[in-house]
Amino acid sequence: MSVRPFTALACPLDGAPLKRQDGSLRCADGHCFDLAAQGYVNLLPVQNKRSLDPGDSKEMVAARRRFLEAGHYQPIADAVAQAVFADAVPGRTLTCLDAGCGEGYYLRQLAAAKARPLALAGLDISKWAVQVAAKRDLHDARSQAGASAAPSTTWIVGSNASLPVLPATLDRVLCMFGFPVYAEFARVLRRGGELLQVDAGADHLRELREVIYPTLKPERPASREAPPGFEHLGTDSLRFQIHVDGAAAIADLLAMTPHLYRATAEGRARAAAVTALTMTVDVRLARYQRLAD
Repeated sequence: MSVRPFTALACPLDGAPLKRQDGSLRCADGHCFDLAAQGYVNLLPVQNKRSLDPGDSKEMVAARRRFLEAGHYQPIADAVAQAVFADAVPGRTLTCLDAGCGEGYYLRQLAAAKARPLALAGLDISKWAVQVAAKRDLHDARSQAGASAAPSTTWIVGSNASLPVLPATLDRVLCMFGFPVYAEFARVLRRGGELLQVDAGADHLRELREVIYPTLKPERPASREAPPGFEHLGTDSLRFQIHVDGAAAIADLLAMTPHLYRATAEGRARAAAVTALTMTVDVRLARYQRLAD
């Protein structure tokens, strides 16, 4: 099955459709955004940044890439791909955005499933994450189809707070351990389109957290209420064990979690002293369907 870039992009300054002209994307009002050599576009206006370099750092992106490519979260990727293709309209290309794509792992796994034609976009506020995702995609495309091949996915530096996507153009939005902005997700999804949201469950990485923190806070019950504009289709729990060998691999895992910043220096030191750890992966995969206006 074919995978191609998602192209229904909107100007981040005025919301008008963006059209490709040579090596740039332009809107009718003349706003222009150059395509980077690595194969991505930056659609995050400087006035929308809360810092000079928002999102994950180079080091955090590299840690996530190493950990995910080791296959520890493959069952999550498989479950997400199954949910993406469930109830899809036969015979039509499925359009999908990963809102907070990081270095592109879950979209690569989705494309590899080859269950049906796809038009894909990955967006992240970290330019370092998007650069890595786009560079990997471009390398893979050229390895298979020659030096003139383009990436199979549209890679975007942008924010979930203001998605540079035209209204009602997506069938699926993924939010993987990310920061959901439900109003924006509802705006860009077609009626009947679905939001797939993956969040940590109560026991997620409990064994690592027990090393880091003196005591664990009680988990707040997960809300089953659908966000405005959506109907809750269901929530599946996914639970399995992983074994991580080596202090470096454990450090990579810690670097891709919020615990890196929440932990004290003493807690981080205790984690750094661990050389092997068997952990529980406990996640919730919630499906929400976009309602009619």
